[in-house]
Amino acid sequence: MKIRAAVLHEIGLPQPYRESRPLVIEEVDLASPQAGEVLVRIHAAGICHSDLSVINGDRPRPTPMAIGHEAAGVVEALGEGIEDLKVGDHVVLVFMPSCGHCEPCSSGRPALCEPGALANGAGTLLSGGRRLSRNGVPLHHHLGCAAFADYAVVSRRSCVPIDHRLPFDVAALFGCAVLTGMGAVINTARVEAGSRVAIVGLGGVGFSSLLAAVASGARDVVAVDMLDTKLDLARSLGATLVVNAKDADIIQKVKHATDGGVDYAFEMAGAIAALELAYRITRRGGTTVTAGLPNPQSVWPLQAVSLIAEERTIKGSYIGSCVPMRDIPRYVSLFQQGRLPVDRLLSERIGLEEINAGMDRLAQGKSIRQVIVTGASA
Repeated sequence: MKIRAAVLHEIGLPQPYRESRPLVIEEVDLASPQAGEVLVRIHAAGICHSDLSVINGDRPRPTPMAIGHEAAGVVEALGEGIEDLKVGDHVVLVFMPSCGHCEPCSSGRPALCEPGALANGAGTLLSGGRRLSRNGVPLHHHLGCAAFADYAVVSRRSCVPIDHRLPFDVAALFGCAVLTGMGAVINTARVEAGSRVAIVGLGGVGFSSLLAAVASGARDVVAVDMLDTKLDLARSLGATLVVNAKDADIIQKVKHATDGGVDYAFEMAGAIAALELAYRITRRGGTTVTAGLPNPQSVWPLQAVSLIAEERTIKGSYIGSCVPMRDIPRYVSLFQQGRLPVDRLLSERIGLEEINAGMDRLAQGKSIRQVIVTGASA
């Protein structure tokens, strides 16, 4: 079938992207789903830093590639062997497919699925196949989803069914921003009620961590960002202290307000300076969690003795250490109960043709979560 998709042909084009246009909206061919695969009509797709990091070269991927990984839609067709989904089901796409059989999957850590990681790096579906092409030339799939499009063929392992009452533009956020941010707090760090928490970097993932910290009963929730508009929103969402990252006295201010530092600090900005700040505002015996995905060439110079003398813990968190089939329905339920207002993270709803300008807004930090609505949703 013929579909529209946002295709990246060249990595590293200069900003502004509305002029260099790294993403081209093209008519491409989408093959039918094979065994274990699903055809999904995409209704909404969020613009995430993981998309931007491919475009700017921080996370190189093979090209040409159809971009997009945080999305929600409706099942249109099923490949052979799928019995636990049906046509018409609403689903959220998950950007790390899990095979269910490798050692990480078998030990309850599907975020670390080894075949899934290999497939994502190669730009294929979990099966190793590619279902997209243009003029007979195969296109790569971004993180097994290729979701900035009208339709996508994905592995069954990339789909989580959801309540059909959930709006698509909100549902899309659960596939990455909410899953990553909430999971870092709940699964990776296991924040206890009464803890002191700091979030460094307030994008969609950082704000989801903030909401999770509030929902977990943290007594202090410190929000750190460089934009006062985001800090204002953080305060309205439950932050007890907001501090601009450009404040020269930020470390002293946070430590004073939290009686020596926070128990858990979450770095969600994808920058070494943010990770250093998160570490320095963590108290003795505390835990620093990083999920920001900086450039692979970035190196953090750690004062190693502090790990020992202060009994510090540093943890990485990928997809929030989540089990998507378990966690997404839980987080959706919290939203539906009014306890997780992720809809307030929606900055703009835009069309597919506006995607390059949307990437500019993301790169400039002006938006929290922009969502592309397609087809009947537009």
